[in-house]
Amino acid sequence: MSEGKGIRQHALIELSHITQLGDWITDPKKVSGGLLHTMYAVETTKGKYAVKALNPSILKRPDALGNYIRSEQIARMASENIPALPAVTYNGDAIQKVDDVWFLVFDWVEGRSIKAGEIGMDHCEVMGAILADIHRADFQGLDLEKEEEEVRPSIDWHYYLQKGQDVKEEWLEVFKGSIENLEEWDARARKAEARLGSDSVISHRDLDPKNVMWVKGKPILIDWESAGYIHPMHDLVETALYWSGTSDQDKFSAFITGYQRKLGGLKANWEVVLAKGFSGKLLWLEYNLKRSLRMECTDEEERRLGTMQVIETIQELGEYENRIPVLWRWLKEVE
Repeated sequence: MSEGKGIRQHALIELSHITQLGDWITDPKKVSGGLLHTMYAVETTKGKYAVKALNPSILKRPDALGNYIRSEQIARMASENIPALPAVTYNGDAIQKVDDVWFLVFDWVEGRSIKAGEIGMDHCEVMGAILADIHRADFQGLDLEKEEEEVRPSIDWHYYLQKGQDVKEEWLEVFKGSIENLEEWDARARKAEARLGSDSVISHRDLDPKNVMWVKGKPILIDWESAGYIHPMHDLVETALYWSGTSDQDKFSAFITGYQRKLGGLKANWEVVLAKGFSGKLLWLEYNLKRSLRMECTDEEERRLGTMQVIETIQELGEYENRIPVLWRWLKEVE
């Protein structure tokens, strides 16, 4: 066993004692946990749990811990009326620290997320209705301070280009060939952020298929760590695209229909909403550039993941740009 794995296993043993999870029946097994963190299946004498070890490079950010605490508060309150899975709390805390590792512990769900090819019209309509339920939920009891509506700074893409040239990164040519587009998309997104203004709701903010477990045909919403304030129509369009893709109008319309049945008709400046859609993808690209360049990276596996995501995200940005006119037409048809 490597030193790193030994340290992590020691932390998991200590976590089991602190949180009184029970004695291990089998050693923890690493399972798929998304693109940021490490997830373990832990089976004990008291039950089975999903234990998420949070990415240490993210926890170094000054606002990260507070964001995780806030997101779990949102998930717990949402679970009162929405099929959400919040982390288990111990001594009033959802997030636990052992040694230098931060953990979230969840009850194990015997279900699975569905792949793009498995998503049907019924899934889309159900998820549209659930998103509407989240948007109309009352979170006032949390007394969360609304985030400042400031337009984020532009991203210095030439800085990352230079860093990539210094070490001859494998994404260098595709990145260099896209840099003018990246600058244009960044400017359009920031302008859209300013025009959308302060209209916002609390939402999951990352409700794509991998963050929904289906149990006997019923959804359970997991991974609330991105939860917070967001413009409702931006959230609606982003989430509808997660479930329909950019080429299936019927599934897209089914998602919107599910939402409308709870909250009524839609009205927005769709050109601006769609331009805002570049923001999340550009920020994800920047984060993966940092991982690939070892600026925010814990190990070689994460660096390789960042490299792969840089190439994939640039491709996704180009595809999104090409689909915007079609998406605008779809939205006008469902108003």
